[in-house]
Amino acid sequence: MTTPHPAPYPGPHAMPVPVPADQDRHAWVAPLVATVLLIFLAPAALFLGGLSAMATDSCGPDDCSAALNTSLTLIYGILELGGPVTLAAFVAAWALPWKRRWSAVRACLAAASLLPPLTVLFLVFTLPAP
Repeated sequence: MTTPHPAPYPGPHAMPVPVPADQDRHAWVAPLVATVLLIFLAPAALFLGGLSAMATDSCGPDDCSAALNTSLTLIYGILELGGPVTLAAFVAAWALPWKRRWSAVRACLAAASLLPPLTVLFLVFTLPAP
């Protein structure tokens, strides 16, 4: 006499989970790319932007060119105001609903979160001569 065996468990992949039609399966891509880039760009912008004041060591703060002073003012302004802008855009890119209608906004916010660090690095590397 044989014993009846129960049917084997089909496994977690046997029945696919239904995905709503308007859900964006790739909603995580833009915020993740922004996260990885910000891991490297934000500390570099903060460090190099903080050191950019040493460009005035050879001429003193009063005798430097107006272009150098303008660039340094822009760098420190962006460091001061760009931090909250970067944080707000970064958090909003992750927090938006993962629906297709928000995918363009999410990508724009992820790109906007990269603008302040990239701008600071551009200004640091293109500082005018003292």
